[in-house]
Amino acid sequence: MIKNKTSCIRFSDRKNCPNCNSNNVIKNCFTANKKQQYICKSCKNRFIEYYTYKAYNHWVNKRIIQFAKEGLGIRSTARILKISTTTLLKRIIAIAKKIPNQPIFKYKTYEVDEIRTFIRNKEKPVWIVYALERKTKQVVNFSIGRRTKRTLQYVTNTLLLSNPKTIYTDKLVHYKSLLNKTIHNTKPFNTNHIERKNLSLRTHLKRLNRKTICFSRSFILLQCVLKIYFWG
Repeated sequence: MIKNKTSCIRFSDRKNCPNCNSNNVIKNCFTANKKQQYICKSCKNRFIEYYTYKAYNHWVNKRIIQFAKEGLGIRSTARILKISTTTLLKRIIAIAKKIPNQPIFKYKTYEVDEIRTFIRNKEKPVWIVYALERKTKQVVNFSIGRRTKRTLQYVTNTLLLSNPKTIYTDKLVHYKSLLNKTIHNTKPFNTNHIERKNLSLRTHLKRLNRKTICFSRSFILLQCVLKIYFWG
């Protein structure tokens, strides 16, 4: 359609839907603050052309995922995106809830290890226990808690359901009662991949550094950040 003074211009002539990129967009009433609202007839998503508050922009969630993987803190991310920290915390939790758990395939080889951190108080440490698929180097499951059988069992039980070939761990005593001897291996240098992953975690996420003031203040937030980092 040629734009001129007399022609009627649809919104789809200028911009597509930010959700599904469809050009089947029409006007749909006004918002409470008298802004023109649009609706996509393909995905039924309602939106406006210009948002006053930046947290409503469609690209914000992608930036939050990107900054979380790069290790930016909550306040740093909020300053860059120019949104409030409260909104950012809620958005991180919402993003993490939509991320599905990774599929675990049968007859694979895994490495399991623990990484020490703390929440709010350094006198009460917690451990992040996670499993790494040896060939693809992808994290398949993780758990956060005290260094007990219950925390380790959440990860090991998931691996046992996949009939693994071998599970490599360190010589922590708890693993002996959780894993069968036929698939459990504790020989030295067999956990090199996951040990290198531990270094990457501490390098990329400030909250996991050994000497830092950027510690986690919430168990739920730490769990959500790790889920975004591993699978986001």
